[in-house]
This record gives sequence, structure tokens and C-alpha cells, in this order.
Amino acid sequence: MGRSHVGYPPGDPEGDSYPVKAILVHRAGPPRELQLAEVARPEPGPGEVLIRVHAAGVNPPDWYARSGFGLIPEPLRPTIAYPFTPGTDVSGVVVAAGPGSTVWAPGDEVFGLLRFPTTIEASKGYAEYTTAPAADLARKPAGLDHVQAAAVPMAGLTAWQYAVDIAPVLPGTTVLVNGAAGGVGHFLVQLARHRGASRVIAVASTCHEGFLRGLGADEYIDYTTTDVAQAAKDVDHLFDTVGGPHGHRLTPAVRDGGLLSPVFFGDYRDADLDRRGIRTRSGQVRSCGAQLAELADLLAAGTIRVGIDSVYPLAEAWRAHERAEQGHLQGKIVLEVSDR
Repeated sequence: MGRSHVGYPPGDPEGDSYPVKAILVHRAGPPRELQLAEVARPEPGPGEVLIRVHAAGVNPPDWYARSGFGLIPEPLRPTIAYPFTPGTDVSGVVVAAGPGSTVWAPGDEVFGLLRFPTTIEASKGYAEYTTAPAADLARKPAGLDHVQAAAVPMAGLTAWQYAVDIAPVLPGTTVLVNGAAGGVGHFLVQLARHRGASRVIAVASTCHEGFLRGLGADEYIDYTTTDVAQAAKDVDHLFDTVGGPHGHRLTPAVRDGGLLSPVFFGDYRDADLDRRGIRTRSGQVRSCGAQLAELADLLAAGTIRVGIDSVYPLAEAWRAHERAEQGHLQGKIVLEVSDR
């Protein structure tokens, strides 16, 4: 790597050929397609920084991409250039800055959702080193370790952008969060409370009640034993992080004229929604360092916290994907990449 890039600390060798470890996927398939390999360390371009990754978050787009996006309707499936390194969420330390990048300095601890949504293979978070646009990053809160910080960006920004921008939670409303114990869901529960909802109903599977009440949920519904639409009534705002062909089973819980915010594709029977005057608001999460910095402030203050389901070493990324596909997560799955 050329010396026009500044700030390589002692012990960080230079050179484009300097090998680093990364996960590569050579073809669509099961979790075992995630293979540890050695690659050349990347070089930051204009407006970018090079990050030594300490931890990488595991998100649904990672396992959708690895498996060929089979769950996404065919007209909407992204194309992928193989081989690719998955991962959009990272937490680590800035090693060097590319040309024109002055926001971050070597040694800064940062975290971020990188280059999303663009081609899924662009971010390359499952690696010892990756590059990142400076604008996608925020300073890691001092009170969070890298594993906790890496669990935040995609899930936290999705919840933030929904609850604040796309479909704002209004004070005094009743909010129901389906899939409340998962990555996006557990942030939505907390942000709904922070935004002034008078009643927050959390829907999840067995064993998550204590976790969700600890995050501020007023009510807990175990969907494995209870009909959600019978247990919850007159909901003003439904956030559904699960979607799928049975999404319409939840909508009777929403009052006429209420709001539905699907985070994932689902069948909600649009004709029924129209008849009852239920509005829908949804969108696509986007990288934004400024919004992530606002989340960082809430995390630093203890207003919201991040739940960790499980942690795996980089070499066992395949095990992390196996865990993800089992479902019933409580918080986020994270890869611990480096403690150097």
C-alpha cells in the first residue's frame, strides 16, 4: 500500500500483498460455503478509511446473499459477483485514511453500516481489515465493547429510520412490535418507548418475556401459544419485522385507520387494509453515520441497549449462519474478528 495513505500504527505492516484473513463465498449454498481465506489487505479510496475490524455483525442480508436470495421475490433479487465477502456491520479501529478523508484519524474507534444498500459484496465486513466511506461511520461509544457496537448498525438504523423518519412513533400511541426479540425488533421496542408510546406490546416466541420487559415492553404475547390478533386490540401502529405469507394474521389487531409498518416482505391482504383504512409505511435502511451517532448517544446514556444472542470467531462464520437460520434470536449474532 502506498505511503500516500497516512497513519499506519506500529505493528501494522504496509503493502498491498500483506495477507489478511477474510470469509469468502464462492457459490450460493448452505452455511458451509463460508470459507476462511487469505486475501490482500484493501486500500482506502478517496473519502474512505481503512479499518482494522474487531467485530462484525451478522444480518439477514448476509445469509440471504450466501444462499442466493431464495426468500426474496425473483424480480427483486440482487445479482452477486463471486467470490464475495459478506458483512455490512463492523466495529473497529481506523488504521489509515484515503485521499481527501479528514473526518477520522488513525486510532479512532468507530462502527458503522457500510455502503448499504448497494451491491451486497461491496462492504466486506467479515474480514480482519475493510474499507469504509467516512460518512458511514460514527464514533464507538466508550461504554460499549466492539462486539456490542458491531451488533448495532443495521438493526439499530433500521429501527431508527422506521420509528423516527419512515413511520414516526407518535406520543401516546399503542405500538405492537412483532418479532420483538430479534435484532430490529428489540431496538423498535426501546425506541417506541423513547418516542413516547403509551403502550408497547412485544410479540415473540417462548422464553423472551423477561428480556423484552427489561427493554420496556408493557405487554408480552407468546405467539406460539396465543393468537396475537385476539390478545391485542386497538393497536395504533404495528411494526412487523417478520413478514411472510401469514402477515395478514396480525392486522386484525390494528384499529381501523391505524398504521402498518412492514420491515420485510409479507402478505397483508391489501384489499382488507384499504377497506379498513389502514395505512402502510415502509422503506429500505440506508447507511448514515450521523443517525448512527444519535443512536450512539442513546446507547452511551443507557436509554437503549443492545442484546447479544451469540458470538462466534471469524473462522466459524458458518456456525453463526447456522444459528441465524434456527431463528428465535434474542438480539444479534456477532463475529469476533480480532482483539489486537
